[in-house]
Amino acid sequence: MNDAWIARRSLLGGAGLLLAGPLGAHAQTAKPRVAIQTSHGVIVVELEDKKAPITSANFLRYVDKKKFDGGTFYRASRAKGAPGNGSIQAGPSIRTRRFAPIAHESTKLTGIRHKVGTISMARNEPGSATADFFICASPMAYLDAKPGAASSSKMGDNQGFAAFGTVVKGMDVVRKILASKTDGVPQNPSMQGQMINPPVAIVGVRRVA
Repeated sequence: MNDAWIARRSLLGGAGLLLAGPLGAHAQTAKPRVAIQTSHGVIVVELEDKKAPITSANFLRYVDKKKFDGGTFYRASRAKGAPGNGSIQAGPSIRTRRFAPIAHESTKLTGIRHKVGTISMARNEPGSATADFFICASPMAYLDAKPGAASSSKMGDNQGFAAFGTVVKGMDVVRKILASKTDGVPQNPSMQGQMINPPVAIVGVRRVA
């Protein structure tokens, strides 16, 4: 794969210029950005590595090891009566070896809510997330942590999901994937009518900042 699509451009031709100046300082404090190139287009996400350090570092680890390359967006969960609302889910190839699960960073701790463009980790019980993630195409407040509620969240434990960034470019691609045909074989009954067929290919995932 040609990595030119993620090449970083230098505004200054001189190597090493201003590294100790304001631009160098900005580069050290800027939030990481990652480009997800799919067969439907590119989605760029900005990670909240200060608010959700564990989840962001885990995602970047998979990115840097190129473990998302060859993966897919395989699930489109659309709201009943509002097909433009919902989320799309992705992960590495089933042949990819995953790292150990990470600690759960709930929205109660990070303050990052599930809004339009939020990227968040898929999981079973808290502390089971590895590499699969999803992107919200609409506000999905019910995915936020509600520790004081009486088992009202979809996960049943009220800890919500670990949001860790937002889409800064490519929401049109997110919506295009959400509108995909979803008559694939479900992995479990809760995914009935949500499996993208055929899955949308992830060509590559790279840092862009």
